[in-house]
Amino acid sequence: MSPLRVPAAVSSMTGDIIDGRRVADEIRGELRGRLDRLRARGVNPGLTAILVGDNPGSQLYVKMKGKACEEMGMAHQTLEMPKDTSQEELLRVVHELNADPKVHGILVQQPLPLQISVDAAVRAVHPMKDVDCFHPENVGLVLIGSPRFAPATPAGVVELLVRSGNPPAGKDVVIAGRSNIVGKPLAALLMQKAKNANATVTVVHSATRDLAAHTRRADILVAAMGAPRTIRADMVKDGVVVIDVATNRIPDASKKSGYRTVGDVDFEAVREKARAITPVPGGVGPLTNALLLAHLVRAAQKQAMQKQATRLEGAEGASGADGATEGSAR
Repeated sequence: MSPLRVPAAVSSMTGDIIDGRRVADEIRGELRGRLDRLRARGVNPGLTAILVGDNPGSQLYVKMKGKACEEMGMAHQTLEMPKDTSQEELLRVVHELNADPKVHGILVQQPLPLQISVDAAVRAVHPMKDVDCFHPENVGLVLIGSPRFAPATPAGVVELLVRSGNPPAGKDVVIAGRSNIVGKPLAALLMQKAKNANATVTVVHSATRDLAAHTRRADILVAAMGAPRTIRADMVKDGVVVIDVATNRIPDASKKSGYRTVGDVDFEAVREKARAITPVPGGVGPLTNALLLAHLVRAAQKQAMQKQATRLEGAEGASGADGATEGSAR
C-alpha cells in the first residue's frame, strides 16, 4: 500500500497556509532516486551561472542556487565577469559552456549591463542547457504544451496548487501580472488540455480596467505584479486560493535591516477570506530553487540519452562501413 500524501497546507482558524518549504523538500526527495541512477552511469548534473557585474541581488540569487546544488551533491560553478564585459566576450564564454559535456545547465543572470543584449545572451544558450527556460525554442514548447523545461517559478506555482490539494482543473484562475518570467508562461501552463492544468485563465495587468472586478471572480488568484500589498480583502471572494509570487521590500524601522519583505497581497486581511494562501517569504520562493534542480536533473538525463544515441549511431555506421568493405573485397 502506498503511503498517504498529506497536503502541504497548515490548517488554521482562517485560510490554510500553503507551505512552500514543505513542498520543496518533497520535490528534492523525489529527485534523489533520479540522481542516484544518473551517478551510477557516471553523470553528475552540473550547473554554471554567469554573473556579469556586481549587482547585489544577482549575487545573492546565484549564491542561493549554488547552495541548493551543494545540498543535493550536484556540481556547480559561478563565472564572475566584470561589468564592462563586451557582448562578444560573454557569448564566447556561453558557447564554450554549450560544448562542455560536464555542464548540463547554464544560467546567464539578469539584469545584464547595457552593452549586452539580453535577447542575444538568452539565444546563445543551447536550448538543451537552458534550465531557466528563457530561450525562444523552449518558450514556444511551453506554449504548445510540450515543455522541455517550464520556467521554475510558474512550474512552482502549479506544484503548490496540486500538492496542497487545490488543483486548477475547471477553476477560474486570475493571474495579476503579464511578465515573461511568471505571468505569460504560467497562463500557458494552466490553460493546456493536460494533467494539472485545464483551467480557465484570465491575465490582468497595469492597463486592465476595474482590476477588482476580475480578481473577485477568481477561484484561484496568482499575484505577480511587484506592487506591495495591492490585493486587498475587498478584491477577493470568500474561499479563494491565493498564490503570492511577488517579493517586495518595504521600510520597517523595527527591523535591523530597516525593511521587511512582503508580497503583492495584504496577507493578514486576505487570509480571513481565503481557503488557502501562500506566505511571503516561505511560499513560492523555495519552489523556484527546487524546480531549477529538477530541470537540471532532467537536462542531464536528456543529454546523457542524446550522447548514448549518438554513440550507437556511430557504432552502427562503423559496422555498416565494415560490411561494405568486406563485400567489395569479395
